[in-house]
Amino acid sequence: MDEAKPAWRRRTKAEHRWPVVLALIVLGTLQWYLPDRLTPGPRWLFPLIEAVIGVVLIAANPVRMRRDTPRLRMLSLGLITVASLGTVWTVVMLIRDIVSGHDTGSAGQLLATGGGIYVMNVLTFAVWFWELDRGGSVARSLGSDPYPDFLFAPMTSPDMAHQDWEPWFADYLYLSFTNSTAFSPTDTLPMTRGAKFGMAAESAIALVTAALVVAKAVNALG
Repeated sequence: MDEAKPAWRRRTKAEHRWPVVLALIVLGTLQWYLPDRLTPGPRWLFPLIEAVIGVVLIAANPVRMRRDTPRLRMLSLGLITVASLGTVWTVVMLIRDIVSGHDTGSAGQLLATGGGIYVMNVLTFAVWFWELDRGGSVARSLGSDPYPDFLFAPMTSPDMAHQDWEPWFADYLYLSFTNSTAFSPTDTLPMTRGAKFGMAAESAIALVTAALVVAKAVNALG
């Protein structure tokens, strides 16, 4: 009987760790190369903290996401919390610089910084969505929670998707990218208040950042 259920509602093979690791490496690298004025403390501080926590998590689940304990769960949430604080700080400092008329460099430099922050925003919320949906990757592979935080298209049209389909990190990355670009849900619906708040926060950050950066860059070119 269990095999008749879609994969996202039953116990399945654990998800690979490497896509999330790659996303966090890119996020840490972008934080490292930000201008000093946009970073909280030394530019290496947040990437170093993220790297240390990441090594512990990789040691616990080096290939696939199989082990889950309260401590590992706290570390996982702590890692993305640290990354989020770095992203939020950067956005706030950039907005402050633009609004106050601080020197933000040439139009090209400003657009490069804005583009980096845009990617940071997408990656940060992709990891958040991946971590929170139905309790995280390990909980999803166990099929312990039948109520999703995000309703993906294959869930609403099971006849149009393979029976073994289930959301992995690439799906949450796509969700984050489209939400940050369209400033609204596209093909994936938020089902819980936490999911709605996360998508709203990401859209707000993307909208404010894009509007201010583009306006400032156009003004600089003029």
